[in-house]
Amino acid sequence: MGFREDFIGGLANHWPWLARKVNPYVINRMVGVCRTRPHPWSTAHDYVSWTSLTDQTYSARHLPPVPAAPTEPSAKALTGLFDRAGRDQVLSDKSTVLFPAFAQYLTDGFLRTRMPVGDESDDVRRMNTSNHQIDLCPLYGRNATQTAALRLMSDSPGERGRLKWQVIDGEEWAPFLYEAGEKKEEFQALDDPLRLKPKETPALAGRIFAFGGDRANIVPHVAMMNTLFLREHNRLAAAIEKDNPGWDDERVFQTARNTLIVIFIQIVIEEYINHISGDVYRLKAMADVAWRAPWNRPNWMTTEFSLLYRWHSLIPDTMTWSDKAYSIPDMLLNTEPLLNAGLARAFVGLSGQKAGRLGAFNTAPDLVEVEAAAIEQGRLVRLAPYAAYRKYMGMSQPAAFEDISRNAEVVELLRRLYASPDDVEFYVGLFAEDPGRNTPLPPMMGAMVAVDAFSQAFTNPLLSEHVYNESTFSPTGWAAIQGKNTLDALVRRNTPDGAVDGPITMTQRGWRRKR
Repeated sequence: MGFREDFIGGLANHWPWLARKVNPYVINRMVGVCRTRPHPWSTAHDYVSWTSLTDQTYSARHLPPVPAAPTEPSAKALTGLFDRAGRDQVLSDKSTVLFPAFAQYLTDGFLRTRMPVGDESDDVRRMNTSNHQIDLCPLYGRNATQTAALRLMSDSPGERGRLKWQVIDGEEWAPFLYEAGEKKEEFQALDDPLRLKPKETPALAGRIFAFGGDRANIVPHVAMMNTLFLREHNRLAAAIEKDNPGWDDERVFQTARNTLIVIFIQIVIEEYINHISGDVYRLKAMADVAWRAPWNRPNWMTTEFSLLYRWHSLIPDTMTWSDKAYSIPDMLLNTEPLLNAGLARAFVGLSGQKAGRLGAFNTAPDLVEVEAAAIEQGRLVRLAPYAAYRKYMGMSQPAAFEDISRNAEVVELLRRLYASPDDVEFYVGLFAEDPGRNTPLPPMMGAMVAVDAFSQAFTNPLLSEHVYNESTFSPTGWAAIQGKNTLDALVRRNTPDGAVDGPITMTQRGWRRKR
């Protein structure tokens, strides 16, 4: 934004009537840089087919596939762009660890590449297991059978509409999934947690929560997010039941779920996206922004979106929980740091730690192999090169490697591995770009995140014109939606008074926007 836009944006932050004009203008401008859905192509075929237009078990795609390059650098060689190779990690000057924690939780709900099982070929990675909605499926499950397994399903007063829970040291948590190394019978419908081998690691398995998502236990900061929304669901259900004593369990549950999904979308837009944005204007989650928008189409996640969200360099080498430092391997499938800290202390603790800076030469050694897998994924679906996506997004195309980055070391690596800037692959180019100004994301990544985030969040069915009203959410739920809904506010109303002894924020204290 220029000075004029900054000035207007600053005024709109304080004048609601002006915000109602600025908000749709900014969002439509961000979403309108590229084609609207439905996309002609998916990963089902290399051409337009009925399957590519309708079968959502395959991922959509912004650009059609390209022929495989006759020669291309090895994925291992390209991990040199990410590998710190003995360097100290560069930390973000804006983001706390709460930012990547929320990003991982958010995207694990809808970016769900299908992984090979047994003797299946790698080709199944063209497919996904997504509902293509921001629907809190890590909390509620991906289908009705999983949701039923997670619900208390009681019509007794004081229990209607609740998700199952247990109390440990006075705090509310999800039940544990395993007992003596075996999945409990009541939770057989739930997906097995990703990478967990319960019989080989019984101590870890004994603390795994019964969650709706197979990735929701993967690290303690993701389990932390799901625990917060479990508590908020049950808090909302209690309030709705109290105000509607004649309602049965089913109606209380569905109304609380509707309300919480909208509150979650509010946090996505007003806290998470505003943290990413470098603009003065603070975007608002106004449901009507999409009602007449040309991009208001049914959701379908793209294969490009699933790749650009691999933000491994944001993760610091160690994270502190209750004054104890944990390495990345120590946190995998380990909920003990969260249980020991308690929910309030966990959120405050992550808000006091700096995230890594997103970009080149900054991925922790334990995650470098994951970068190679992302490069291979882009090749499997034959993504167009980085320059083609710059053109698609209405951005300048690189004529030289120096147009991608001002970092001489990045330029030298790209020149050594690619014959031309036109050959640089999508995933590599995304992370080779220099960091953006006032934002944790490089420019093209930021632009693509905006397109998908707004066009997938505001098109949620609960925000549609004839659904977004008090009758859908009840007067109690509607009042909750109109209230203060930040991560800080949710933690404070779902932990004991006085438990939150510091700020809960994705943005570092003292950060100032650069002009």
